[in-house]
Amino acid sequence: MQQGLAALQAIGTEMARLSHLHWLAEVYGQVGRIEEGLAMLAEALAFVDKTGRREQEAELYRLKGTLMLQSKVTSQKSQVEEAEVCFLKAIEIAQHQQAKSLELRAMVSLARLWQQQGKRHEAHATLAEIYNWFTEGFDTKDLQEAKALLAELA
Repeated sequence: MQQGLAALQAIGTEMARLSHLHWLAEVYGQVGRIEEGLAMLAEALAFVDKTGRREQEAELYRLKGTLMLQSKVTSQKSQVEEAEVCFLKAIEIAQHQQAKSLELRAMVSLARLWQQQGKRHEAHATLAEIYNWFTEGFDTKDLQEAKALLAELA
């Protein structure tokens, strides 16, 4: 993936760069290379600002929040605060873009964090609001995950 990203950069194509940065950050997170994942996300968010291509911005912030919770660089308290800010920003961006699926994913991440903080009622109420917006697609992974989390929070 790193070689592919470097090759894209070398030939001057920017079209797939954002997706590759996102995928690479996600893979780094999955293999425990959190700081490298956060570095890829920083690059991806800078690319978003530079180009104005915002279609993945909400998901980038959601992933950044997820990785922040796994990071060992800063104190646990600041990690949690930063993660919450990222999740809220992802939700705000998704709402602005009217991207309900991305809003749901970010809300699930935020609800999990709030659940860990003992904010079960707030987590349930906010997650239920977006979950109840959907009228179909209940066999999708994101909606199944949200339903399971709602059951845990009830």
